Amino acid sequence: MSITPTTNGLPAPARAGGRWSWRDRYGWLGPLAALVALYVVFSLLQPDTFATAGNMKTMLRQTAVVGMAALGMTLVIVLGGIDLSIGSMVALVTVVVASLLQAGWAPAAAALAGIAVGGLCGFTNGLLITSLRVTPFIVTLGALGIIRGAAKGLAHEQKIDAPLSWLNELVAELPRNLSWMVLPPGVWLTLLAAAAAAVLLGFTRFGRHVVAIGSNESAARLCGVRITRTKIAVYTLQATLAGVAGVLQFSRLTVGDPTVGLGLELDVIAAVVIGGGSLSGGEGSILGSLIGAMLMTVIRTGCTHAGLPIWVQEIITGSIIVLAVAIDRLRHRKNDVTS
Repeated sequence: MSITPTTNGLPAPARAGGRWSWRDRYGWLGPLAALVALYVVFSLLQPDTFATAGNMKTMLRQTAVVGMAALGMTLVIVLGGIDLSIGSMVALVTVVVASLLQAGWAPAAAALAGIAVGGLCGFTNGLLITSLRVTPFIVTLGALGIIRGAAKGLAHEQKIDAPLSWLNELVAELPRNLSWMVLPPGVWLTLLAAAAAAVLLGFTRFGRHVVAIGSNESAARLCGVRITRTKIAVYTLQATLAGVAGVLQFSRLTVGDPTVGLGLELDVIAAVVIGGGSLSGGEGSILGSLIGAMLMTVIRTGCTHAGLPIWVQEIITGSIIVLAVAIDRLRHRKNDVTS
């Protein structure tokens, strides 16, 4: 029994004869086409407000948090897992960063401590999943409540004000003297992390092991893949990236808020699924996940500019998620028939 995982970080198992189809290699083109089409539609409807460079930069800043969190979630979903606690992690990190800044810590140290707390949460999730042999859905659902409760307890159920620092400028609009950067540091950080994640998933042994486990865990074990170690590493890395997303969220809020991030896990999972990730495991694309995150931002921003109420935006977003999952299942059925 053998496994032939991908080497490009895009969708997963090789087809008959060891060849990948055009659709497998470039599955992110569908979401990209949808993104471009929606942008054009909203630009035609609201040319004076939506189709501007300033609005594009605003949408990129708004996508940074979900985009950063979606990078780690892509690895988890390719692995065949799920993490429902990511929104709670982001909230906890904002509280930790604000508390440490208030206590006089240097901004860099506070940010690193917050990221480390996120990574510790992921390590714990991975350890529980592998040692107790409980499904990721149940473990992370429990972690969602535990971590959220910890954030509220640490913050005494109120927002924590923090002194101003350079952390507040990570996703803020650039001042005139820094206009040469084009985009805020937080957006560049997200793009840099995406490039690193794409290389990790597509061009390393670790990435091939992640795809192999998600494609067929039993076969991966027979091939000598260290299942437990890989799973713990993926959940730790995913939560570390969630910690970075928490720092970016703190930059947006400028306070530690234990209630922030409610429902964020759904946005992040949706971004991965819309971008071509399969909830069955073994398939996912870093680029596709970023496109999915941006697509959701375009929908919400476009609906807001068009004057549509929030409930309409939620219906549209939910419908797109269901459609993306349905397309994924139909594609799998077709592959099962032809293989």
